[in-house]
Amino acid sequence: MQLGMIGLGRMGANMVRRLQKNGHKCVVYDRSADSVKQLEGEGATGSASLDDFVKKLQKPRAIWLMVPAAVVDTTLHDLVGKLEKDDVVIDGGIRITSMTFAAPKNSPPRESTIATSAPAAVSGASNAAIAK
Repeated sequence: MQLGMIGLGRMGANMVRRLQKNGHKCVVYDRSADSVKQLEGEGATGSASLDDFVKKLQKPRAIWLMVPAAVVDTTLHDLVGKLEKDDVVIDGGIRITSMTFAAPKNSPPRESTIATSAPAAVSGASNAAIAK
């Protein structure tokens, strides 16, 4: 399975490592080029921009966001217009558990894009979350 990971901090980067260790292919993006370069050196496919990231993913795309809660809406806003029918976005951002997914303001409705709020206690759960 191929998965795109946006956000390569401690949790996102380690999830990519675990996924790759278990045979999954990962396309990665982060605002920090150094973080992308590090995971490229470990076998991931790096991306220089969100456009590049989306182009490198096979359709239908599976994208996991592991960015701080403060930038989830901005990231989704920048991403949603690049997605197509049947693409899936998993919001793994650390949010207050009572928060649920809401489309970013000023985003066009994307009936074909599924977005799931997954306030993550995911560290260590990546093998269970995505089966081979």
